[in-house]
Amino acid sequence: MLKPRIIVPQRFIHQQAIIRGEEFGVLCWNTQKLTQTLKFQVALARILHQFPSLFLLLQEAKLTLHNDWKIPHWSYAVAPNMQTSRSVYGVLTASQIAFTDVQTRLTSKREGLFATHKSYMLSYHPLANDQSLLIVNVHAINFVSANYFLREMELLRAELNHHNGPLIVAGDFNVWNRQRRLHLLRFCRSVGLRQAYMSDDHHIKTYRTHPLDFIFYRDLVLKEATAIDTTTVSDHNPIYARFAV
Repeated sequence: MLKPRIIVPQRFIHQQAIIRGEEFGVLCWNTQKLTQTLKFQVALARILHQFPSLFLLLQEAKLTLHNDWKIPHWSYAVAPNMQTSRSVYGVLTASQIAFTDVQTRLTSKREGLFATHKSYMLSYHPLANDQSLLIVNVHAINFVSANYFLREMELLRAELNHHNGPLIVAGDFNVWNRQRRLHLLRFCRSVGLRQAYMSDDHHIKTYRTHPLDFIFYRDLVLKEATAIDTTTVSDHNPIYARFAV
């Protein structure tokens, strides 16, 4: 079984904390394993210019094993769920402020179709009041029964219950039917999370009318949230939210 490991190709060079009242952006995107392509990198630079972000949460990121992904002025870590002789795949969290801790996880269950686990990452970032902002980057398990999906959400909830302070949980949750959606909503209520409702929500990736990508938050002020049309790049569009502490 592939064990999660942290890949940190760039030093954590940004050490400042987020101060109270400061606004910051979060960009979340299932990249369909296209992170190494020029088309994706050009699109990402354009989006970040239009939607300034302090955090970048990617699902289905692909990195080569021996060449660092070049994203200037960002530090990042990866929670892999697959690895070949040349590449590693998983969720990637990048930040322009310090990571005080990073924890990677694999789902306890393998997906039925591909026999692989999904991964998610918990990263902690300093606030000026000595608290930490916890960001959870999720690519939820697919191709299993709703009961297995529920079990994975319960494992995540048990971890989040130990965190006192601001919280963001975002990613591709693969809630493509009513039962999975209800399990996700119950999980959010149990942890005290609110949904960032997107303007232009018709750009959000759906399956049978069910949106798959979400940003949830707690103990933050939501200033803006939108879905961004980039349909020529990935089969998912990025979603964006701007918060204040």
